[in-house]
Amino acid sequence: MQQGWLTKTFKGDRAIWGLVTLFMVYSLLSVYSSSVGVAFMKYGGNTTYFLRSQFLMLVLSLIIIVVVHYLPYRIYFSMAGLILIGAVGLLILTFAFGSRVNEATRWLVIPGTGFRLQTSDVAKVALVLYLARTLAKYQDKLNNFMLVTKYLLFPIAIVCGLILPENLSTALMIFGISMIIMFIGRVPFKFLLAYIGIAVMAVVLFAMVLTIVKKDNRVQVWKNRIEHFFSGAVDEDGDYQSNQAKIAISTGGLFGKAPGKSTQRNMLPQSNSDFIFAIIIEEYGLLFGAIPLILAYMILLFRGITIAKKCETAFPAFLVMGLIVMIVVQAMLNMLVAVGLFPVTGQTLPMVSWGRTSVLMMSFSIGAILSVSRVVNARIKNEELPEEEITDEGEKIYEPAKT
Repeated sequence: MQQGWLTKTFKGDRAIWGLVTLFMVYSLLSVYSSSVGVAFMKYGGNTTYFLRSQFLMLVLSLIIIVVVHYLPYRIYFSMAGLILIGAVGLLILTFAFGSRVNEATRWLVIPGTGFRLQTSDVAKVALVLYLARTLAKYQDKLNNFMLVTKYLLFPIAIVCGLILPENLSTALMIFGISMIIMFIGRVPFKFLLAYIGIAVMAVVLFAMVLTIVKKDNRVQVWKNRIEHFFSGAVDEDGDYQSNQAKIAISTGGLFGKAPGKSTQRNMLPQSNSDFIFAIIIEEYGLLFGAIPLILAYMILLFRGITIAKKCETAFPAFLVMGLIVMIVVQAMLNMLVAVGLFPVTGQTLPMVSWGRTSVLMMSFSIGAILSVSRVVNARIKNEELPEEEITDEGEKIYEPAKT
């Protein structure tokens, strides 16, 4: 009876549901362990503050996943443009009236609630939806450079341009994810090379202008991080986070120190968000911390590819691949930063790090992926579907590239 109820409630790819459960378990254990000291100092001895906060967010995220995975994915095809416009509006509001934290304006405070919305997370997902819709709509016209530039590059440039002044790493990540999605969507590679060249020149020009106009700005921070990473020079202040993360990882070894036994959590800034992967390795080691999480994200990528291959039309395939690429690329960047193989970017570990906006948007993304999987599985089994999910009118037929 219980198994039947679970099967009826949680539809779609079962492996992804299993991965969601795994991520949530890691999240609760590691967020609690990594934030005990910070919670004790900042919240009057309440060591469970972050645990309770994350637990509530994960419950909410599970509700979001369940609700979204029951929605017909076709609504994103018709609403993608409006969603992107709304996200751009939020970025503009953040740019003008955002809350400044750690010398950066990245959050928009919702009046009367105290809830801080990181609008770049919303824009990131909105852009993926828009790219999936546009790539599907113009599948047979992607050899037109002006059309691709107008309908694909310009929206990407607007989103990244609004994020760039306060969050270079996120802007570059979103641009990189967009290029990967466009490559998957069969945009000619020569177009992508041209866009990458334009982006590099735009970032360099922006940095030069910002340096001239404002002497005290974040350009020097960007420059120092990149220079120290590639030169290997030691900077006691700038490399503090990275050094503490390396200590945590090196002392974790194969089996870790055991849950709750981390020592670096008290010295590593953002230990429950940006550098949570280092704490996981310190406590659970390579065998029970790093490898299972890396495999989990790789399995998520594999399941996404499998779902996309089963799609009969372009939009759901591009939607799944776009969201999967977004999640996995961010996860890989977070892990590479933690182990010192990439400059510090400030990206969270999807569905594991402590957070609010990021957790909610990742939950929505997984729900949308499961929505496609639910419909695909129902079609394969010849199950009855609501009328709005039976036809894919207006979409181009998707044929996976032959290898």
